Amino acid sequence: MLVFVPIVLMAEAVAPHSHTLLFVLAVLAIVPLAALLSHATEAVAARTGDAAGGLLNATLGNLTELIIAITALRAGEYMLVKASIAGAIVTNATFMLGACLLLGGLRYHVQEYNRAGARLSSGLLLMATVALLAPSAVADLEHLPQDGGVIHKLSVGISVLLIAAYALGLWFSLGTHKELFASADHGEQEEAHWPIGLAVGTLLAVTVLVALVSEIFVESVQKAAETFGMSPAFVGFIIVSLVGAAAEFAVALAAARKDRLDMVVSIALGSASQIALFVAPALVLLSYVVGPTPMNLQFWPGAVTMVMIATVTATFITTSGRSAWFVGALMIFIYAVFALTLYVVPPAGEG
Repeated sequence: MLVFVPIVLMAEAVAPHSHTLLFVLAVLAIVPLAALLSHATEAVAARTGDAAGGLLNATLGNLTELIIAITALRAGEYMLVKASIAGAIVTNATFMLGACLLLGGLRYHVQEYNRAGARLSSGLLLMATVALLAPSAVADLEHLPQDGGVIHKLSVGISVLLIAAYALGLWFSLGTHKELFASADHGEQEEAHWPIGLAVGTLLAVTVLVALVSEIFVESVQKAAETFGMSPAFVGFIIVSLVGAAAEFAVALAAARKDRLDMVVSIALGSASQIALFVAPALVLLSYVVGPTPMNLQFWPGAVTMVMIATVTATFITTSGRSAWFVGALMIFIYAVFALTLYVVPPAGEG
């Protein structure tokens, strides 16, 4: 699929107004780039020790989504940015986790995993989700000024708190209580990694390519969404989330087939919490530098509802420490309901 990278770059130069074609080609190009980015990150992290390696995995694991979101920030596509944030949380916590539980359950009658580790991951996600939804919960209070200044101040304050919680979470999981995460972080992958020089070079090159393709993707998404009958909110919530998580999704599915649900839960809930704890607040702070106007953390009501339901569902599902295929099927149905609702009833102003 890497052949789509030069194809989309050439297509953008030859036919810059063919937005639908560019949109499709950009999606097809981002998927293999995300996979390469994941492999390069793993190779670098494997040779830098636990602490530095964990930091690299945490900060670069969602780099594809972050680059797309920064590109959208520069273009002022804040609905696309917010939809991709909410969609990444929901996609990882319901669809990715559900698909892995379904696939693994079809091969193994009952699968078990470390309940303590799952509780810690889901608790971290729940805390981050509550913090992200606070601006939306108070936005309609009548006594607040209508210029949005209070919501922007609240969003900046929450962003700083979330990044601090992110740092403490790294210290907790990689330092003081790393034994609780050993089953998910150590000994799960035995394959040989790339040489460090090749990994670093690939990481830098792929990051540049993802940035270039993301520029084409964001420029074409508005017109392409209209062609396909999709709102920018649907594109960000569903398409961007699935494309950005393609590499992590592949690793999680492979782990589920090997009966390694500790790794599955760590990837799915860990990635969702990384989006909420690091990517979302980083984008708010970056909007003051690269965006035309500051961005806040106020989501539309439907996104608030879906994120909270997805978080509570994932928390409830992972407390038992056991799973069968039907549990995964139910989670996929929940995600399908979200996707159908967002497609048929787009947010106000997006229909």
